[in-house]
Amino acid sequence: MPAIAGNREYAESGLLYSYGGLLTDQFRRAAYYVDKIFRGAKPGDLPVEQPTRYSFVINRKTARALGLTLPAEFLLRADAVID
Repeated sequence: MPAIAGNREYAESGLLYSYGGLLTDQFRRAAYYVDKIFRGAKPGDLPVEQPTRYSFVINRKTARALGLTLPAEFLLRADAVID
């Protein structure tokens, strides 16, 4: 059954496609928050942030296995296409 996920690693492992924030950015921001907390900030006072960069990855091998034909426009919008 076709499925999507939020991390690129899932598409690399065989999922049809992924769309979500970049993990490297999320780890960087997490380190920023840990630093703030270690310096005495209260976790409840820290703002909630949304990702600012996203990655869209398509696994064309999985699409072929499912018998799906992906439009060229769809493939052009992807940040990465896995064959």
